[in-house]
Amino acid sequence: MSGEGPGASADGAAGPRVTVLHGVNLDQLGRRDPELYGTLTLAELEVAVTGFAREVGVRASFSQTNHEGEYCEALHGAPQVADALILNPGAWTHYSWAIRDALEVAGLPAVEIHLSKVEEREQWRRTSVIGELCFETVSGQGVEGYRTALELVRDRLRAMSGRAR
Repeated sequence: MSGEGPGASADGAAGPRVTVLHGVNLDQLGRRDPELYGTLTLAELEVAVTGFAREVGVRASFSQTNHEGEYCEALHGAPQVADALILNPGAWTHYSWAIRDALEVAGLPAVEIHLSKVEEREQWRRTSVIGELCFETVSGQGVEGYRTALELVRDRLRAMSGRAR
């Protein structure tokens, strides 16, 4: 970024950089229980989120893995490529202390997101080991929840930079 300041890129694109990290089984969207998760595939979800990002004035990048260590590595590298995070670790949300610790190391503002209403599902899904490190949780809004999460991240970054509008 060599001196352009946070949120600016060498190609002139501006806006905060938001990395959206999808975890275990999110690559099965479109096949997995459409009543809970909707019918969009992960690729279609990412296209929608890219559009939402443009609308709210941020730049989104994406990563998905079914391997916990890779998710941790993505969090370790996040400060070099992102200003904030939107996290859907899937089932890891409920028990992965490794991901929780990697998020703490990343030290970036983060929103936890879930397509379904986890608070209305099985008891074990109501626990989040990352929740205390995220400034907000968005749950049960489906794909529209990502727009909400992007707006929350944008507003948090503006407030942190003293440019709140």
